[in-house]
Formats: sequence, structure tokens, C-alpha cells
Amino acid sequence: MITINTRVRSAVSADATQMNKLINAVIEAGGTTAYENQLDADYIRHRFIAPDNNISCHVAISNGRLSGFQSLIWGYDNMPEGWAVIATFVGLDRAKMGIGQKLFSATRFAAKAADVKTIDATIRADNIGGLKYYGGLGFTDYDVLKQIPLRDGTPVDRIRKRLDL
Repeated sequence: MITINTRVRSAVSADATQMNKLINAVIEAGGTTAYENQLDADYIRHRFIAPDNNISCHVAISNGRLSGFQSLIWGYDNMPEGWAVIATFVGLDRAKMGIGQKLFSATRFAAKAADVKTIDATIRADNIGGLKYYGGLGFTDYDVLKQIPLRDGTPVDRIRKRLDL
């Protein structure tokens, strides 16, 4: 793995435009996120940076450029109490450089401070890199959402992984 000089900090509203550019490039490339339509900066602010159920959102800055972000929100109504949901996005040209691990160090600290019991990561079954990333952090499979159709109708399973803190 190649490493680069990266610092991690909490995301702020002013990061939304760069975060939006990064995630839209990932969406356009396809195959690694459940998002299929381009997003806008307001969505980024409300879904990742400051949602009502926010625990944390961190950005990774590498060589002065936003190179990834990770959010952690409290789980959905159908999840047990104390569960949180994680989402991670790294720039296409920054994969396998240790950015995800650095983001997760900050996220794990925030999760423990918030008394999160379990973190859920739900990943498309065809996202081999994402499955490997979360597995490498210690997440284990606990469920499969079968045959969730993509926008074009193609069915793709979603692998649900968990990390108990």
C-alpha cells in the first residue's frame, strides 16, 4: 500500500462542495456505491456533515486536497438501540493509500465517545474493494439484503457487516 501525507479533521459546511465533487466522481464511475444519481452540496450537508442523527463526519486532506470522507450516524428505526451506520468515500485516485484507515481511526474514537455499541456497514456485493476495506477493519458479515435492483433493474445483493465496539 502506498501512503501519502494525510490529516483528518471534522467536516464543516464549507467542505460540502469538495465532498460533493468527490462522491459524484465515485457515483459516475459506478460499482462501488448504492448511490446512482449525482448529488449536490446541499444534500452532502444534510446527509453527511450535519444530519439530525449525526455522530461524526470526518474529511481526509492529502496534499491540501480533500481526498476522502466518512460519516457515522445513529442507526435507523429498525436497528437495535446503540447501533450506528457508517459511510466511507475515498477519491478514485486515492484508493489503497491508507486514507480509509485514517478516517476510521477518527470515526472509531467518535463512536466510542458517543457510546455506540455496534457499527453497521452495508455494501454492494459487487464492491469488492469496500468489502475488503470493512473486513480489514474487523467488520463481520451478519446479513444479506437479496437482489436489490439498481436503477437499470440489475439485481445486486447488499452485504451487511457489523463491528461491535
